[in-house]
Amino acid sequence: MTTMTVKLRGIPDTEASIGWAGGHSVVVDRPAGKAGGQGLGFNGGQLLGLAIGGCLCNDLHYVAHAMGIRLASVAVDVTVAFDGEPLLATAAEVRVAVEAVDPDADIAELIRRAEATSTVSNSIVRGVPVRVSARDP
Repeated sequence: MTTMTVKLRGIPDTEASIGWAGGHSVVVDRPAGKAGGQGLGFNGGQLLGLAIGGCLCNDLHYVAHAMGIRLASVAVDVTVAFDGEPLLATAAEVRVAVEAVDPDADIAELIRRAEATSTVSNSIVRGVPVRVSARDP
């Protein structure tokens, strides 16, 4: 089993947080004027879309390498729909455009394989359990 841990901490003098894993970081905040948000970073819904799309982008490259396909470009757009109270993600639509250096490359198979192995979207579809508990400060 593989595990990954990310950490988030409040940013002093703001109500935003900074999250990091290894040497990479991202600022998390609410839109300006919403519950103390200042619009300093991504909100959770945007991060969910980025997680879905970013994971698929990586998988497109992993699969392309395995298939011996050199990619010229990758474009992924993710739209996440939210509804209800509490607000929940109810659907995600992912649109993919990939160009290979070789015009005869099997792009449809590349996309199919990447979708089949994409960790984040497959985890969401299968319903990953989330447990929240208190920790010492």
